[in-house]
Amino acid sequence: MRVAALAILGAALAGCLPVVVGTGAGVAYTTLEDRRPTGVQLEDNGIEQRASARIHDRYGDKVHVNVTSYGHTATLTGEVPDAPTREDVERVARAVPNVRGINNELEIAANASLTSRASDSLITSQVKARFIDAAKFNAVHVKVVTEAGVVFLLGTVTEREADDAVELARINAGVRKVVKLFGICQPTDAVCAKKALDPAQRPASPR
Repeated sequence: MRVAALAILGAALAGCLPVVVGTGAGVAYTTLEDRRPTGVQLEDNGIEQRASARIHDRYGDKVHVNVTSYGHTATLTGEVPDAPTREDVERVARAVPNVRGINNELEIAANASLTSRASDSLITSQVKARFIDAAKFNAVHVKVVTEAGVVFLLGTVTEREADDAVELARINAGVRKVVKLFGICQPTDAVCAKKALDPAQRPASPR
C-alpha cells in the first residue's frame, strides 16, 4: 500500500493524476482544484508540519500556536505569553525550509481554552459551508482559520472573490473580525481564469 501511494503521489507531481488532498465542509477536493501548483501544496503542508513541530519542541504547552502556510508564506495564529516569545516563535518558523514570508498574527495572551478552540472550529466549518452554499467562488480557493473569533482568510483570489469571501465570513455568528491575507490576481490571469467555479459543478451542501 505504501509503495502504491508513493507511485500515485509521484504521478501527481508529474502532472499526470489528481490526488484527493482533503475535505472542505464535507466535500472532497483534489490538487487540481487548488490554484497552487501541486509541488507548492506539498511544500506548504511540510512547512506547517515542521514549523508546528519545532515550536512545540521549543515551548510545549507554554504557547498555543497554529501554523497555516499558503504559497510559502506561513501565517502564525494563537497566543503566546509575551513579546520576546512572539518574536522567537516567528524566528523558529522563518528558519523552516521553503518559508519565504511570515504573517505574525500571534496575540500576547493566555492560551485559549478548549471551549474557545471548539467554538473557533465551529466558526471555521460554518464559514466554509457558507462559501459552498453561496457558490460565488470555488470554496477550495480560500483557506479559513479562526482564532478567538477572528477569521483569517488566505488564498489566491480575484478582488471580487475576496470581497465575497469577506462578506460571507463577516455575517457568520460569533465572528468578531475578518482579516484578509489574500494574494490578488486578475480574472484574466491564468492562475485565476482557468480554475473559476463552474456553476454546473457546484458541490452539494453538507447535511
